[in-house]
Amino acid sequence: MRTNDSRNLNTEALNERRRQVVSCLNQGMTQKATGTLCGMAEGTVRKIKRLYAKGGLKAVLVKKDGRPIGKGRTLTSEQEKDAQKVIADRTPDQLKLPYALWNRNAVMEMIKKRYHRKLAIRSVGSYLKLWGYTPQKPLQRAYEQKPAAVRTWLDQTIPRSRSARKRKRRISTGAMKQACAAMTYVAGATRLGE
Repeated sequence: MRTNDSRNLNTEALNERRRQVVSCLNQGMTQKATGTLCGMAEGTVRKIKRLYAKGGLKAVLVKKDGRPIGKGRTLTSEQEKDAQKVIADRTPDQLKLPYALWNRNAVMEMIKKRYHRKLAIRSVGSYLKLWGYTPQKPLQRAYEQKPAAVRTWLDQTIPRSRSARKRKRRISTGAMKQACAAMTYVAGATRLGE
């Protein structure tokens, strides 16, 4: 297994290695020696030599993979900025949408109404994540709840009821042991006296 494998390099590092290959070949090094020195297979060195002969250094360099950042989005950058401003400044019911708070469905309808663009719910989630919005979970507690009363109940009432149950258990357990011992004694005496 090779330790200097160039398949795992980023584009800039790979292009630097390819420039080194061209430089070594121009200085008269063999393809095998160049491949060993630059960490590339002989076939790759041959390919680089052939590309350099046809189109120069520009033909040798690797282009960045993938689609450019921002390409393929449904909304333009101006529409994205405007949508962010609308979400930050207004509520959905102010825009005559049937929602009290912003969620993906509300944003999807706002975009459809405002920009005449239909987005999937997943795409709306991607936009919201890109804009820095995170899903929020509401607190699960009753509106009528009184925090001071709850704290008193947790701190005072529950410990008292637990200790009362323990005392009751101890009393009943002790009484049961005494009763069992007495019954055993009586039963043993009866057998002995027979």
